[in-house]
Amino acid sequence: MTSTGIRLHAPAPGWSIDADVVVVGSGVAGLTAALRCEAAGLRTVVVTKARLDDGSTRWAQGGIAAALGEGDTPGQHLDDTLVAGVGLCDENAVRILVTEGPDAVRRLIETGAHFDESEAGDLELTREGGHHRRRIAHAGGDATGAEISRALVEAVRARGMRTVENALVLDLLTDADGHTAGVTLHVMGEGQHDGVGAVHAPAVVLATGGMGQVFSATTNPSVSTGDGVALALRAGAEVSDLEFVQFHPTVLFLGPDAEGQQPLVSEAVRGEGAHLVDAAGERFMVGQHELAELAPRDIVAKGITRRMQEQDAEHMYLDARHFGAHMWEHRFPTILAACRAHGIDPVTEPIPVAPAAHYASGGVRTDSRGRTTVPGLYACGEVACTGVHGANRLASNSLLEGLVYAERIAADIADRHEDGRRENGRHEDGRHEDSGHGGDGHGESGSRARVPSPGGRPEKPAHPLLAAEARFAIQRIMTDGAGVLRSAVSLETAADRLQRLHADARDTLDAHGKTAEPGVDTWEATNLLCVARVLVTAARLREETRGCHWREDRGERDDDTWRRHIVVRLNPDRTLAVHTTDTPEFPPTLPRARDSVRATPTPSPQEQ
Repeated sequence: MTSTGIRLHAPAPGWSIDADVVVVGSGVAGLTAALRCEAAGLRTVVVTKARLDDGSTRWAQGGIAAALGEGDTPGQHLDDTLVAGVGLCDENAVRILVTEGPDAVRRLIETGAHFDESEAGDLELTREGGHHRRRIAHAGGDATGAEISRALVEAVRARGMRTVENALVLDLLTDADGHTAGVTLHVMGEGQHDGVGAVHAPAVVLATGGMGQVFSATTNPSVSTGDGVALALRAGAEVSDLEFVQFHPTVLFLGPDAEGQQPLVSEAVRGEGAHLVDAAGERFMVGQHELAELAPRDIVAKGITRRMQEQDAEHMYLDARHFGAHMWEHRFPTILAACRAHGIDPVTEPIPVAPAAHYASGGVRTDSRGRTTVPGLYACGEVACTGVHGANRLASNSLLEGLVYAERIAADIADRHEDGRRENGRHEDGRHEDSGHGGDGHGESGSRARVPSPGGRPEKPAHPLLAAEARFAIQRIMTDGAGVLRSAVSLETAADRLQRLHADARDTLDAHGKTAEPGVDTWEATNLLCVARVLVTAARLREETRGCHWREDRGERDDDTWRRHIVVRLNPDRTLAVHTTDTPEFPPTLPRARDSVRATPTPSPQEQ
């Protein structure tokens, strides 16, 4: 791995924080990693783009999958996951997930998460698409993510952990040897810190969530602009499987021109017996798959899209009128409220639904301990590609993956930090004497700031920034050319249009090396273009249909050629380097000799 030297155009950091580890993101993956690192005695800083409780996790409705029910086993969960992944799951990664998952959920409950229980006091489990067993634990009926987020945020605040809220991460800092040395970030708003600063740490955990905002219509919140993947690419990390974007089959249809975040109608509604029907009331998934409406998501999304094409319709319907008012109000109160807010009453009428971008099965390539191809840089949650999901994520495996791999990352960082301290012969006493007391919502709290030296910044020219309005152009390009249905023609058109945006930004650089003023909107637009280019490049190369990658011109799965992963990295000249793996299993990310996390040096008196 070699760094690209590319960075976003931004002012030099004007403040800094020192830590042992910085976690970027406040969803289930980020906060779990932070809590475990802090419990291991590591000085931990959490950086999040919005408020601490405003990550993507809180939007998760259905639940968390684990073999917790009577008669269920990790082996059965593994089988369902492998089938959903259509031959591209890394089986060892899945085995880790399903084996360690049940205890990880129990630890989450010990942290304070409350899941729905039966009258006997057992976990109330439901089914979702692709699962042959009831193994989905849920909370508040259909508010599982909100409950998990609440519990983890309360735990972070109770421990007085250092937090930097309303902060967009910009780029990775590395030392002279190419090892992670922290991140630069921009804090929005007023507080102890605002503007561009840095967190210096020898371990960085990316838990930034997805990139759904690369499409016009998505279930993702507005902050899901692929920031973590783009940062990793500029840092020289490999990303994989970005062509596998899961389109959730049942998103509330708000009209053909609806853009931005769309309300999700959880798969759990179908798990409890709702039917997909067309305008005539005919169930069209029966006969297409043995599980009908509970087939894996890629199959259901394709079934809905085909029916829409056949009937020249803009949407299909989800019919759950037979649930009755009591079940809707108690089992799915969040979805009921969202539908009624848009003038639809599921108790008395079918719900109009259509697929929309939902989840990135690919991301920054990691090994079984969450390590990327950049020493000291880790990734977990939706931003990561652990190999668990393959070509299509099994419903409700995402929260579990975030839990399991965050715990593994924290354990690895703690072990390697201690190894590094022993190697350096330094033992820092009383390193928590200056610990903070939680964030104030606008900046970092409880920290000792130090202005970073120029040597920690990349030396190459800044990446040209796109104008803020380019975001909408990118979304239209991606929706038209790389959405649910793809073809060589549509992808080539998308690639050409994205390349024009890229070339325009590069060719119109002014004397200051930028095309737009640095700011959140221009940084986000630039990140979106970065991930869009990689996604389209991989989708053009994969000339087959597999999982949630659907090529109209290549309708069959081709195991001989494509039962392998596409891996992409960014070159210093901003072109893309692409290769494929030899098997569905990922090769190691780092040579053993280079992968230890270094202990944070004690600042010299001059630095203090």
